[in-house]
Order: sequence, then C-alpha cells, then structure tokens
Amino acid sequence: MRRVLFVDDDPVFLAGLQRLLRTQRSGWEVAFAPGGAAALTLLGASAFDVIVSDLRMPEMGGADLLARVQAEYPQVVRIILSDPTEVPSALRVVPVAHQFLVKPCDGEMLRVAVERACHLKALLQDDSIRGMVGSLSELPSLPRTYHALAMALGDPETSLRKVADIVEQDVGISAKVLQLVNSAFFGAARSITSIPHAVTYLGISTLKTLVLSVEIFNVFVPGEPIEGFCLEDLQGHARLTSHLASRLPVPHHLVDIAMAAGMLHDVGKLIQAWKVPKRFRKLLSDAQQEKCPLHVIEEREYGFTHAEIGAYLLGLWGLPYAVVEAVALHHAPDRVPHQTFDAASAVYIANLLTRRAGFPGSPPDENPLQGSEDYLASLGVEEDVPHWLAMAAEAPQLIGVPKKPSLA
Repeated sequence: MRRVLFVDDDPVFLAGLQRLLRTQRSGWEVAFAPGGAAALTLLGASAFDVIVSDLRMPEMGGADLLARVQAEYPQVVRIILSDPTEVPSALRVVPVAHQFLVKPCDGEMLRVAVERACHLKALLQDDSIRGMVGSLSELPSLPRTYHALAMALGDPETSLRKVADIVEQDVGISAKVLQLVNSAFFGAARSITSIPHAVTYLGISTLKTLVLSVEIFNVFVPGEPIEGFCLEDLQGHARLTSHLASRLPVPHHLVDIAMAAGMLHDVGKLIQAWKVPKRFRKLLSDAQQEKCPLHVIEEREYGFTHAEIGAYLLGLWGLPYAVVEAVALHHAPDRVPHQTFDAASAVYIANLLTRRAGFPGSPPDENPLQGSEDYLASLGVEEDVPHWLAMAAEAPQLIGVPKKPSLA
C-alpha cells in the first residue's frame, strides 16, 4: 500500500484531488493537509512514501516545507506542484524537490509519478542509504568545470553550444540538467536525453539563474583522498563510456538514451565518495586487494551496488525510465530479458570496452569482453567484437580523454 500525503491550502483543490484519486483507493492510502504545519504533524505521526505539495501557501510555502522534509524525512519522495507561470518562484524549490508537476495536475501524470517513485524502493532495500540518497539535492562537480560553467553563463556572448560542451564534461551537472528538463514543470513534449537539446530547451537565462542564484551545483572537495577514486578519472571514464555506447549498434531512437546512461552510469560511485567516503574507501581497498570488481564486493557486503544507488537517485529525479534501467543494469543486463540490442546492452558493453584503453598503472585489457560470450551470442553480435575492440583502443584520443579511465 502506497502512503501519499497531499498538501495544499486550497480546500477546493484538495476536494478535487480526492475525487481524482478515488480509483487509487485499492493501492494508495492518502492523507490531505491544508498547509505546511499540518503536513509536518502528519509526517511526525506516521510514515509516508511520497509528499506532493503546492508551491504557494501562506505561512509555510512549498519550498520551505520540502526543505524541512528533506532534512527530517529524507526517505520521503518530494514532489512539488506549481503553476507554469510561476517560474521565478518555482526555481527556489529546485534544490529540495525530487520532481516537479504543473497545476492543474493531470490525474494520469500524478498517478505515474507517485507509482514510479514507490516502485524505486525495490532498487534499494537499505533504509539508511535510501535516506542518504533521498536527501541529495545535487551532485558534486569538478571545481574547474563548475567555474568554467559559471564564467560562461556570466558572459553575455556565450553560445548555447559552448554551455552544452561544458555540461557534457561533467557527470553531476549533466544529471541535474536532465532532471530539470524532463520535469513537467518545464513542459517538454517528450523525454529529453541529449545534453545539447536539454541546454537549448532550458536556455541561458534559466541556467544562469540555477547556477549563479539558486546554486544547485556544488564542487567536489573530499575531506581526505580516497585511494582508488579520482573524480577526474570518473568523468573521463563516463565520457568514454558515453561515446562508445553511441558507436554500438543501438537503434537510432535509443542513441541519446545510451549516451546519457553511459555518462551517468557511475553516479553511484560519486554519491558514495561524497557522502560515505569511509565505507567507499574500504570497498575500494577490498576490491584492490582481492583483485575483484568493485560491484562484486559491494554485492557481497551490502546486497546492492553503486549501479542501484545511482539508478535510485536518477529515478527519484524523474529521468526517463530507459536511462534509469540502463544505469541499474550496467553490470548485469541479463537481470531483465532483452530481445534486442538496446541502451542497457550498449552501456554494459561500452563500460567493459573502456578497459581496452587501460587503467591507471595497468596495461590495457586486450579482451575486456571475455566472460560475456553467452550474453553477446544471445544478442547475435559476437562477430562484431573485434571491430569494437579496435574502436575502443582508439576512442580516448578521438574525444580527448586520457588513457586512464577509473575502474569500470
């Protein structure tokens, strides 16, 4: 049973919601609060899966309410409702909302948003990690990338192409831009997974407000070095995976999805390095000592991996399902049956192919796809492997990535 809390100071709107949600009575337990204070009282008395709040309310607005929920109940999925004409005010809630819907709200869109948020729990069973991920409002970026973006947006002569080129260099900024452009609040007619398209759709003015005023981006400043982890290496590995995924035999309509998922597939590593560095350091150390892939150590120790952590955040942020699925499956695509070569297949293979370029301090892996023969055969692509290996060996130079991606 999903437990959903709706918050709005307009009794007419709440009554309309009650009528709208009658068909969900068998699967949802719904509560209604006429304002922020009443909502906090209900949250303190009982657990909820999702809170859906109006933006404009007297005494405690939606932004202030969701900031309290983020701090005190981070495991609750936070959705904001806003009139599409309230763009300047609504931008204030970007750091504290997971998803954004417009008023008046379409019943099916609301149902899908709530159901999808609740289904995400199956990805990540650990309550403490789920709460930690749920509390995130942004992902950290390389200082030089953040400063380059801030300078570009402060230059009145900056082109959208230049801004997109900077965004494409950074995992954290890319994830946030895709979250925003795919929210109902910005009104895109369909899912957007191309970074240049996302930057063009949002526009310089909106991005400038978000970066320079709302400050939704942060820089990565670890308290102490984490041996085996380097954000610059992770960024290079992400770009290389994205590039290789786009060169694999993905149907044309899935290329942007494969590229986006390739860029974001290791978001879970970034989250752990930032928020649970001590635990992450131990996992990396064990992986190095045992000469074992990180995801195998993670699965053994905790029952989930960085793949599920990253997918959970991207799902909370409302990124397209195909991107979330490809991120979740990038080490185990056969967990979900695949009849054709899709985005998940491409990211899995591209992630392995990066090893052909070599790791820091290690020689290139001549055949990183060894062990995946049965999966490749099931897709009918085993004869393409020699071509892919040759392509992967040359790819870093083509896109300007040093030959030292982080552990795949």
